[in-house]
Amino acid sequence: MAFRIVQEALSNVVRHAPGARCAVRVRREGDVLVVRVRDGGARRAAGRAPAAGSGAGSGLGLRGMRERARLVGGTVAWGARPEGGFEVEARLPAGGVP
Repeated sequence: MAFRIVQEALSNVVRHAPGARCAVRVRREGDVLVVRVRDGGARRAAGRAPAAGSGAGSGLGLRGMRERARLVGGTVAWGARPEGGFEVEARLPAGGVP
């Protein structure tokens, strides 16, 4: 489950923020696995518009992540970061399906 969420989040970085720095962190907090994918926002050359397809998208991948997490009793949240970029955080039961 965590793998698929990371995979989709990284696909979104490539699609919507080409050239962005990205970090994936996975840690355990008690009986919860916390998965966080953050990017620094799309890079662009001075004076150039963002790459085509780097805008908001349909959100189907994000909703799919949320549904996958829900099926095992977890949650997924996402949003823009105040310092720029985007973050996806999943909180999943560490033991698998409840």
